[in-house]
Amino acid sequence: MIVLDTHIWVWWVHGDERLSRVQTETVEANESNVIGVSAISCWEIAKLVEYGRLDISCPLSEWFGQALRYSGIALLELTPEIAIASTTLPGEFPSGSGRSDHCRDSEGAWLSSGDV
Repeated sequence: MIVLDTHIWVWWVHGDERLSRVQTETVEANESNVIGVSAISCWEIAKLVEYGRLDISCPLSEWFGQALRYSGIALLELTPEIAIASTTLPGEFPSGSGRSDHCRDSEGAWLSSGDV
């Protein structure tokens, strides 16, 4: 299973060219497995739309309905255990970019938006 960061999920659903070849291939390779999307990503997307930082061409409920039906997508709940574990992740994020520029592949390797 891979878990998509919010922006990677949005870029994948929209076919955005900012999604690198490596990132696209990693997501597509997991379509027959499980592609996790955190419930908090739904909230983040709703807030981005509310603040005018993300433009979608349909009502949010319709967008979520379509985006959550993509092959392999599984909505992951945000439990207290996950919230706690997220504050104690091992290791460091790659230097030079913010967290939002990266995701991990199924082996845990970092994939940045600069990977091509």
